[in-house]
Amino acid sequence: MAGQPEIDRERVLAYRVAAQQIDRPGLRPADLDVLALGAQDTPYGSARLALAARVPAAGGLDDDRLELVWSFRGAPHLHRRAELPALAAALWPLSDTDATRRIPGQIREGAKLGLVAFRAAADAFRAVVTAPMDRGEVSRAVTERIPAELSYECRPCAARHVSGALFQQAGLAGGVRLAVSGRTARLAPLAERPGPPEVAAGTDALVLAYLRLLGPATIGDVAAFLGTSATELRRVWPADALTEVRVDGRPAWVSADRLDALRAAEPAELVRLLPPGDPYLQARDRAVLVPEKAHQQQLWRMLGNPGALLVDGEVTGTWRAKQAAKGRVDLMVTPFSALPARVDREVRAEAEVVGATRGASEVRVVVEKP
Repeated sequence: MAGQPEIDRERVLAYRVAAQQIDRPGLRPADLDVLALGAQDTPYGSARLALAARVPAAGGLDDDRLELVWSFRGAPHLHRRAELPALAAALWPLSDTDATRRIPGQIREGAKLGLVAFRAAADAFRAVVTAPMDRGEVSRAVTERIPAELSYECRPCAARHVSGALFQQAGLAGGVRLAVSGRTARLAPLAERPGPPEVAAGTDALVLAYLRLLGPATIGDVAAFLGTSATELRRVWPADALTEVRVDGRPAWVSADRLDALRAAEPAELVRLLPPGDPYLQARDRAVLVPEKAHQQQLWRMLGNPGALLVDGEVTGTWRAKQAAKGRVDLMVTPFSALPARVDREVRAEAEVVGATRGASEVRVVVEKP
């Protein structure tokens, strides 16, 4: 369409690298812009690796302004604690229809309760979790307090459980955080617990944050990230604050105040080992991030995603790390094509960052031949 700026894929990736501060600008973790959408912590430890890709080694990763909670799509994310009340309201379903859609078919009748289901689960959390508790203990207590339609018979456990999807999506509104120690994760009350929202509020701010960090994007892209539908998201879509562009001929949106930065973006020369679920990999336009389907299949799997090798904004391979011995991590890099000498050297330097973040004193790197 005439008048819409044309943006190529290379410029989009360069913009996102800069917006997500993967160039390590020298900030403390809680000061990173990317935390407007949090850092997903699946598997556990991924969020710290995402911070390590953005924070200089001398800066340290511990920041007492951060909290681990269930947020987007019910997945664990690291967020700024001060923003959690607003986030809970912004993630609240936009309507009964939206709430029903967010609960999978495991409790088909319960899902029909819509917002009532979310409120019942959130209220139960607030009543139950007044001190750190084991997750199983919380699940049993919440199940006893909610309508029966919101739970199901679990044959392996020979017990009745609250729907897992509802449990995790209602946790933040119920004032619950994740308290992880080693391999044990417990649930604990947040210091500030304003109560479940009456209605969703601030969802448009999350749209703007997504488009600022992962734009340009479509309504469908943003809806998928938020866990809602494009139809529902149109109710709060902040069109007046956006500009439509075309990315390699396809329509997409970007925040109007970021258009100049998008047009001017240039690729940064850097190498990073991004963890599974890294904020950079959360963009829903996967064909923009990784054009070849074979490579997409290597990076995004049904279970057990690897990390991504990022070279100058391009995902050029995958990596995995395993604890090989006490104090030692073995890291295997699988590039999509042969690595230049400069990249190989920087991969090994970044492997040391991964090892240090995981508490290893030794890192052994194997770069597979493509």
